[in-house]
Amino acid sequence: MTQITLYGHPDSGHACKVALALSLAGIAHETVFVDIWAAPETRPPAFLAASPLAQVPALVLEDAALTQSGAILLEIASRWRVLGGESPEGLRRGAELLMWEANRIGMCLPQLTEARRPHGDSFPDGAVEWLTGRYETDRENFDRLLGEGPFFHGEAPGLGDCAIWGYVQWLEKAGVTPSASMATWIDRMQALPGMKTAEVFFPQPQPA
Repeated sequence: MTQITLYGHPDSGHACKVALALSLAGIAHETVFVDIWAAPETRPPAFLAASPLAQVPALVLEDAALTQSGAILLEIASRWRVLGGESPEGLRRGAELLMWEANRIGMCLPQLTEARRPHGDSFPDGAVEWLTGRYETDRENFDRLLGEGPFFHGEAPGLGDCAIWGYVQWLEKAGVTPSASMATWIDRMQALPGMKTAEVFFPQPQPA
């Protein structure tokens, strides 16, 4: 049986995107906790070999080591023909959503979360207000992209839903509120059989 290993951390929305995709697709794999708050050189050697930038997520397959969550999601969808990868149209839809998420809502939400984290990075005057305004625009576009469908890929969730979930799951941590459509989508995502909390996706090893 081919061994698939996902390296990640529960504080990484990018790692959560990939963990959710593997779970929804029913792809057997193991997860390895990587302490992203520790110095990069202290991280597992096998992880550092797979991830040149020492960043999570990293997905190690039999024939490849993949980094960057968007690239990993596209590989999962196309390789296993799941989460929209069953058709060219589904892959195009997923790619469009991944690009939007990475450059819009997936940019402002982690920054807003970091701004509120105790002992987190400091931000220049006005930056949080600017990021909040950007989120409010992204929230409107979220509703437009979702439309009337229960999920971004229609009747079932796809790789775009996994990508957008990565940081939308932490709106409260970011200090922002969802639209009505966003709140309903969050409820649907939380009800999916393959959904888990970030801490369950990436359990921290217990001291020996």
